[in-house]
Amino acid sequence: MLFRPDADDLKLIGLYTGTVVYGVGVVMLVPMMVAVALGERNEALAFVIGAALAVSAGAASRLAFRTRSSLGGGQGLVTVAMIWTVVPIFGAVPLLLSGHYAGYLDAYFEATSGFATIGLTLANDLDHMARSMNVWRHLLHMLGGQGIVVVVLTIFASAGGAIGSLYTGEGEKDRILPNVVSSAQFILRVFVAYAAVGLPLLWLAVWRAGLDPAPAVFHAFTLFITAFDTAGFAPMASSAAFYRSQLVESILVVVMVAGAFSFAIHYQLWQGRRQELIRNLESRTAAISVLAVFTVMAVGLVRTGTFTSTGELFRHGFFQTLSAHTTTGLSTVPGALFVSDWGALAPAMVVIGMALGGMAGSTAGGIKAIRIGLLVKGIRRDIRRVLLPENAVVVETYHASGPRILRDEQVRGAATLLILYLLLYLGGGMLGLFYGYDLRLSLFESTAAGATGGLSVGLVRPDLETPLKVLYIVQMLVGRLEFVAMFALAGYVVSVLRGRV
Repeated sequence: MLFRPDADDLKLIGLYTGTVVYGVGVVMLVPMMVAVALGERNEALAFVIGAALAVSAGAASRLAFRTRSSLGGGQGLVTVAMIWTVVPIFGAVPLLLSGHYAGYLDAYFEATSGFATIGLTLANDLDHMARSMNVWRHLLHMLGGQGIVVVVLTIFASAGGAIGSLYTGEGEKDRILPNVVSSAQFILRVFVAYAAVGLPLLWLAVWRAGLDPAPAVFHAFTLFITAFDTAGFAPMASSAAFYRSQLVESILVVVMVAGAFSFAIHYQLWQGRRQELIRNLESRTAAISVLAVFTVMAVGLVRTGTFTSTGELFRHGFFQTLSAHTTTGLSTVPGALFVSDWGALAPAMVVIGMALGGMAGSTAGGIKAIRIGLLVKGIRRDIRRVLLPENAVVVETYHASGPRILRDEQVRGAATLLILYLLLYLGGGMLGLFYGYDLRLSLFESTAAGATGGLSVGLVRPDLETPLKVLYIVQMLVGRLEFVAMFALAGYVVSVLRGRV
């Protein structure tokens, strides 16, 4: 039964959503200053307009929705869903004014793709987009990847459970640290630590690849944000292929893997417990999954003769495997080649990699390795129950920051989300079929949207049918928030419209 939310519920949701919108408006001042420094006057004005709208809306909501009530779990879920839905409304304004998007829907699609760390793009002539606007696209990645989550964890800790699926472990809602503020601070420390190493290395690698030192700073910044936040935007339309550099690709691989790792595992490594990397169920499942996907992909590439040397096959095949599996979306080959030159088996592995995704408690999307590991453990337990005597007590254990006993509700939860994700991927694929697209193309793009994978075979483009654009937006939001928050928002909307049901 659904109950109509009262005025205090709506005030709380509006207050905290408005607070985040206000903060996003302030962040727009960063690319505005970049635009001023680079002499990009039109873009500077676009950011002023976008910032003014966001700050005004955020300030108005904070005045209109003042309340002393505290945020509860259900309200927190709806607030998180509202944040990820509303922030792109304002984030799209500068993008629309840049002239690189056909209309507001395309700009909102882009802002949603950025904020949800997906990487699918509808930008026209990306190679000639102003640098300040490209900085804003990647700042959206950083906001969605760490910034907003840290704000939510720190400012209204009671909503920590609402976004726990983004930054916790195997579904038990364990925080990285007992205190949510400490958890938020740790997430920022991890980001800063990797940036301190990754940014200079990428700058040197991009400089060595042929860019001048000053442009190399811009490229290193955008590439690092994309890789660590397992997003997908790139400063150039050809993505990582633009640099034609094995060194750049190697650094990106390390950063992508780091971004797809659970922050709980980062914490264990930070404490010097390196054995956790080997013993943890999720890291072991992820490693086996990546190896299996790449092996099958390599077989497919060998059969089609796509690459003439083993070195090139490994270089491009392994990069695409990790980019898909971490749901990053960077690519060293044009997307169209996935369907024209890679045969059938290798692109299927890219889709499977995106569908499975990275680790829970990271910025990666997809089904998540921990759920696959729990399902395998559950199947193993059921097989043992069948083989052992009826009176035998079968206990299945796994390791995640310590030994744990597998519970039935964990297996059921993992199976439920697996089914929901498969339905999400198939639903988008079916609509693509309705509009006459090949099944491979439809499933590829649908999985990229729902799993936050970001890789594309070219179906996502400015002249894509409007219903497909809208569906992909919904898939991006639902896949990013792992269903529950969006279900809660839908329930609130239904209860407001219909009252008690």
